[in-house]
Amino acid sequence: MKIAILGTRGIPNNHGGFEQFAEYLSEFLVDKGHDVSVYSPHNHPYQHKLWKGVKIIHQHDPEESLGAVGQFVYDFNCILNIRKSKFDIVLQLGYTSSSIWGKLLPKKSIIVTNMDGLEWKRSKYSKPVQAFLKYAEGLAINTSDFLVADSIGIQDYLKKKYDKPSKYIAYGANIFSNPEESVLKQYNVLVYNYNLLIARLEPENNIETILDGVELNKNGTPFLVIGKNNTKYGQYLTNKFKSNNKIIFLGAIYNQNHLNNLRYYSNLYFHGHSVGGTNPSLLEAMASNALIVANENVFNKSILNDDAFYFNNSSEVSHHLNNTKHEHLGFVKNNVSKVSNQYTLSVINGQYEKFLKTCLKK
Repeated sequence: MKIAILGTRGIPNNHGGFEQFAEYLSEFLVDKGHDVSVYSPHNHPYQHKLWKGVKIIHQHDPEESLGAVGQFVYDFNCILNIRKSKFDIVLQLGYTSSSIWGKLLPKKSIIVTNMDGLEWKRSKYSKPVQAFLKYAEGLAINTSDFLVADSIGIQDYLKKKYDKPSKYIAYGANIFSNPEESVLKQYNVLVYNYNLLIARLEPENNIETILDGVELNKNGTPFLVIGKNNTKYGQYLTNKFKSNNKIIFLGAIYNQNHLNNLRYYSNLYFHGHSVGGTNPSLLEAMASNALIVANENVFNKSILNDDAFYFNNSSEVSHHLNNTKHEHLGFVKNNVSKVSNQYTLSVINGQYEKFLKTCLKK
């Protein structure tokens, strides 16, 4: 198959979950003999035209000068380029800024869209933007030949809201089994003597609620926050908690070995995501032996079930920090088993390949 992957800020990943997923999937598909192209912004740090056999197609992205509007221009440029090529499959990851150009997608290609989460629920967006995103969601539904839902919750929503079937395929992770305690020295923390959060610093990820809970808590255990904090909201959080010396903002880290080790040796790993489906960072935490405290919502509970602790507010975060230690090994073992049996990258990538082949035959 000749496949184009659209809708990310490029690979290798230096941004977030969709980029990491595109990296894993594209490499897998190339290894299986498929011709795969991934679209990337013109200013992506990786400027080569080939990455591990994956073709990289750079397109102009004016986001730095135009802000969020630049993403619409970037997607428009990508789709114009796609029209010049004869792709069998165009796999769209998300729809936020591409769906308004949906009618420009090539008619002879099969359009498969991963619908991501409920974008219009993200609290970082104003009411008019949320209204637009609801509209964009409908556009994506109507201009796609096939839909992918990354959680059962999203699949049920698409069926109930639009009466549209979708293929449930979660994200994947690899079991982390080679911990190196020496990595911790670079971050000045000790084994099981720090708590951890890895996420985009955005309101719907409950970062502020979690850190408010850290403030309420009186023990001095370090709390590491990993995620880009040079954004407006990131700077707000940094300033709000700057006087708390146990909250340590490390910024973005993309070294997967370091991230896995930090997860592995953490006391508690906090997962605050509240909007969307199966989050890749949650699976990576599960695969890295982390003891997880998650925001209580249908998306997180459908993956973790009873093998995690949950919070709804800062008081509950503080309670867990005071009373929960990395000794609930049954939770950890069960989550590792789930990843091993259901969410390994080979399983998930294989499901995508099989589904794309099925789409091409219909």
